[in-house]
Amino acid sequence: MTRRYWNINLEEMMEAGVHFGHGTRKWNPRMAPYISAKRKGIHIINLTRTARFLSEACDLVFDAASRGKQFLIVGTKNKAADSVARAAIRARCHYVNKKWLGGMLTNWSTTETRLHKFRDLRTEQKTGGLNRLPKRDAAMLKRQLSHLQTYLGGIKYMTGLPDIVIIGDQQEEYRALQECITLGIPTICLIDTNCDPDLADISIPANDDAIASIRLILNKLVFAICEGRSSSIRNP
Repeated sequence: MTRRYWNINLEEMMEAGVHFGHGTRKWNPRMAPYISAKRKGIHIINLTRTARFLSEACDLVFDAASRGKQFLIVGTKNKAADSVARAAIRARCHYVNKKWLGGMLTNWSTTETRLHKFRDLRTEQKTGGLNRLPKRDAAMLKRQLSHLQTYLGGIKYMTGLPDIVIIGDQQEEYRALQECITLGIPTICLIDTNCDPDLADISIPANDDAIASIRLILNKLVFAICEGRSSSIRNP
């Protein structure tokens, strides 16, 4: 039961194309309960169910944020990368929006070592230390810093495993989802009609190809996270 009003409007979701699934030939039969119709060879997602699961997800992240929990948002599709970064920054969440590096969570000690290196190089750059090195060494370290910024920039302040991971596309981010399952980290996942709804802790049926659809779902979740953080400040 939803404890708060998250302003999840079916008309708004239709305008964003949240209801458009994949072609009827490209689907997972386990998604049948979340599909309301077929139209011109396309499965249509039942937005009433989308609203229900999105509300549940918003409740979950609100409660978690109010208790100071940490979130990681994952979405590496080119067209969604900017939306993922903006949403995460707005809610002070960690994010991965370029490429999921295998073992990023399951081999956390290696990731942590990379993050320490990243932070050290950033400090060296800010203090002018790189410019005092021989040109060849400086160029090599700057390339290394650029690489680390691309792939780890969104998690540079992450000091441990996240408490909840939000995944923008189950198929695209399958390795990230599997790592979360292995570690027992709760997940919230957008699932299109070709996905398995049983893998994530909360699966939100939605179009995972349209930028407007992804942005709308992320914005609702981020709003709930921000509200949760604010409530913890108001009620310490």
